[in-house]
Amino acid sequence: MCSSDLHSFAAVAMTGALITATAAHAADAVADFYRGRTVQVIVGYGPGGGYDLYARTLARSLGKHIPGNPTVVAQNMPGAGGLKAANYLYNLARKDGTFIGTFARGLVIGPLLGHTQGAQFDAAKFNWIGSVSDEVSVCAFWYTSGIKTLEDMRTKPTTVGAAAAGTESEIFPTVMKNMFNLPMRVVTGYLGGGADINLGMERGEIQGRCAWSWNSLVSQSRSLLDGKKINIVLQVALRKHEDLPDVPLIMDIPTTPENKAALRLITSQQSIARPFAAPPGVPPERVQALRAAFDATMKDPQFLAEAKRLTLEVRPLSGREVQDVVREIYASPPEVVKIDRKSTRLNSSHT
Repeated sequence: MCSSDLHSFAAVAMTGALITATAAHAADAVADFYRGRTVQVIVGYGPGGGYDLYARTLARSLGKHIPGNPTVVAQNMPGAGGLKAANYLYNLARKDGTFIGTFARGLVIGPLLGHTQGAQFDAAKFNWIGSVSDEVSVCAFWYTSGIKTLEDMRTKPTTVGAAAAGTESEIFPTVMKNMFNLPMRVVTGYLGGGADINLGMERGEIQGRCAWSWNSLVSQSRSLLDGKKINIVLQVALRKHEDLPDVPLIMDIPTTPENKAALRLITSQQSIARPFAAPPGVPPERVQALRAAFDATMKDPQFLAEAKRLTLEVRPLSGREVQDVVREIYASPPEVVKIDRKSTRLNSSHT
């Protein structure tokens, strides 16, 4: 080997060693930061709902995969259908990697559709950590409502409950009401989320709810299904759930290509059904550590066993994949967004 080759080899070796040392130093710095600290998982709803259950299950396993093994605790921050938590995470939570949060996936798309009231965040600027699952949601109606089929939804007046404007429980029924001229009234104000909406059905205040996570229904409200207290009428997703082969899909309803494209945009948020995000401004190496810890947790046998015991579906997307979905949503053609804005125009009543 000639002298110049030796010098080149030495330079490459030195560069490789430097990169390795730099990476090791960065990893050590992340571990040093998290060691002895607490990471808080902000949950945009009260205890007992699907978002809360997913967050607490994740929190019990996440810490052992973060360098330095911090304690991870879930903290409920209900209000305005998750908007309070989203605003807090974006504006007030420490931007050092010790806060992540989960809130209604509908809030991701809400500002794009003109639902800006109360929203103090830019969804594309969150540091998305990952989503535990994609989602199939349903429209379900109380057994005394007389709504058993899609045709009943088209012909019989009904009232459905929702958390707040801009959440999926409000967006989807409003879209269906406006886009397909359904005789449906949407009542917002059930700010405690799904558990409050269910109580509203039981009390007779409303007859149904849409965008109800099928997984949450099965894991938390199975007795309503087994006791024939509710009728599953429609699936809200891009494709059917294997448990519901005979229930119509919302994507089968549109009658024009324009409506189909608009409905696909809104429904795409279902692919990030259980999202977790960190505030903007978190140091990149800590964002990467949180994303890697999330990905590792999704393969953790202890986490998967607990999720199975709680009947929680785990079909994860990485933080990078969630970030791409959000960017794709916000890059939608203006003409499609215009149809969606018109279809989601707020005509809701308030409890």
